[in-house]
Amino acid sequence: MKKTKKLVPQVLLRRMILVLLDAAIVIFSFYFALLLRADGAVEASWWPHNRALLYQNLPWIVALYLLSFLAGGLYHVLWKYAGERDLIRLGGMIAVPTGVVYFVNHFCVHGVLFDSANAMAAVLIFLLVGGSRLAWRLFLNHPIGERLRGVPNKDPNRPVMIVGAGEAGAWAINVCKSNSSYGHPVVAVDDDLVKQGQTIHGVPVKGTLEQIPQLCTQYNIHNIIIAIPTLRGSRLNHVIDLCVSTHCPVQILSDPQLVGSNGPQQGAFRELNTADFLSRDEVTLDNEKISGYLTGKTVLVTGGGGSIGSELCRQVMRFRPGKLLIFDIYENCAYELLMELQQKYGRDIPVTVLIGSIRDKKRLDEVFETYHPTVVFHAAAHKHVPLMEISPAEAVKNNVLGTKNLLTSASEHDVERFVQLSTDKAVNPTSVMGCTKRICEMLIQTFAGNTDMKCVAVRFGNVLGSHGSVIPLFEAQIKKGGPVTLTDPNIERYFMTIPEAAQLVLQAGALAEGGSIYVLDMGEPVKIMDLAKQLIRFYGYEPGVNMEIKIVGLRPGEKLYEELMMDEEQGKMRRTEHNKIFVASPRDIDLAVFYQQLQDLAAAAQHNDEGVVDQLEKMIPTFTPTRKNLKV
Repeated sequence: MKKTKKLVPQVLLRRMILVLLDAAIVIFSFYFALLLRADGAVEASWWPHNRALLYQNLPWIVALYLLSFLAGGLYHVLWKYAGERDLIRLGGMIAVPTGVVYFVNHFCVHGVLFDSANAMAAVLIFLLVGGSRLAWRLFLNHPIGERLRGVPNKDPNRPVMIVGAGEAGAWAINVCKSNSSYGHPVVAVDDDLVKQGQTIHGVPVKGTLEQIPQLCTQYNIHNIIIAIPTLRGSRLNHVIDLCVSTHCPVQILSDPQLVGSNGPQQGAFRELNTADFLSRDEVTLDNEKISGYLTGKTVLVTGGGGSIGSELCRQVMRFRPGKLLIFDIYENCAYELLMELQQKYGRDIPVTVLIGSIRDKKRLDEVFETYHPTVVFHAAAHKHVPLMEISPAEAVKNNVLGTKNLLTSASEHDVERFVQLSTDKAVNPTSVMGCTKRICEMLIQTFAGNTDMKCVAVRFGNVLGSHGSVIPLFEAQIKKGGPVTLTDPNIERYFMTIPEAAQLVLQAGALAEGGSIYVLDMGEPVKIMDLAKQLIRFYGYEPGVNMEIKIVGLRPGEKLYEELMMDEEQGKMRRTEHNKIFVASPRDIDLAVFYQQLQDLAAAAQHNDEGVVDQLEKMIPTFTPTRKNLKV
């Protein structure tokens, strides 16, 4: 593991200034509180004595408050993004030393401070510490502060660059001219050489996309608007890099379908989001085939309140199912999804939330007997790799035995189609989670060959924005002032957006060759280090200069590189009629041996120890666990 880098000088200086400021605030607050307690009567006989006592005890009081602030992480908060939680957290940091001062005042050194003065000091410290951060935040957003930071003025005449000189670019220029809050377009860029030197609504086209940085300097550009709806994939990523490198705020068309509409447009442009950094070509669906097995049918989605499960539910609703069943053990997310769907489609939509666990076979039987679903999307699973390394038995009970329960109950109740969501971590697994998902793929194949259900598994990589994924973690760390933690500088992962993954799962369900494992085209793997640097620059920092990247080492079960195909599948994968979905034919599985191993695995899972991992190794020869020395 590499050594942690030292804090960059700018961060150290900022924190030292804040510590000194807070020390001054604590001193002033206690003195002023005592003055308020005296009602300004400094000529009173008790004033010199109490003031001397305060001066005598202020050093340890100030140190106590600063220690509380340091322990509470006050100096790691990026106040530009602070909210209610940070203020509540500040209140907690002040309450602790206030209580200690009260205790010392009553039980150790009598007469240090009046209780009322102590309470008033706490209120003053809260107001002044929080207020100083708020004042700085307001100052930074003030035109004077923005000029000092080099941020463009937010006046209607601030120069704007339009990226794209086609129909969308022309529309963007008109929107800016009709709504001065977007700024004043002064130059456009486009790679079409025919357009160079021409003007669009009075705005000259002066260069290509590669010239964005130098033109921004030449024209003193304050904002950039990307107005090329067809720009996707690696090309969009490159253009975003060029724009972000200028340190200008960057916006993009919020909805390409608005292009060409008349009149002033509110919300015509949006800020970049993390999905834009990993943009991929748009998914084209065969809506007719998907409608054929979803429209008018009863569809059950297990784990329906989760990241991918909820998006599956949203996508299923587009095809007007007869009934949608959202099955989840966690009621809060499922309830929020129900409210969202009712708001969009009306309160009388055919959607039912069912609370339960796939571990409970009787509950599953109740659901199937009551609602008779014909299509099942199985997204319920324990998925966090490091957590499952510590609790391997729970991974087996939920992922393997729960999936077996679901498959059994579905086959007993005439389900027509069963789609299992799998992961690239099931390929040559090094983690317990990946190994359990590989066994689930094998279960799919056994049920496909021995029941009337069309059972398939869909294998894909990391999903942008899902719970526990790396990008929300990076964003939270950046907003707190860093450091951004990275397990290894060479680690790579495949990525796709949640909507893209859900759409391709629906498409794979339409193909449904029984027992097949569908592998989604994930594009090229992404270096997580490059992604971290992109996000840091997106938030206005420079990696290694004013935002630290800290290497912390691989976690148990993690691999540097993920794979989408097993060795025996290499060369045997074939492309389906959909160009982003590949299929691996079913493998031969000895049912007698496999089901005996499942029984042995269920028995081993009664104890959360190495016996579980040993049995997983017997079942999956390509499993190479990395957790042998990990305490469970």
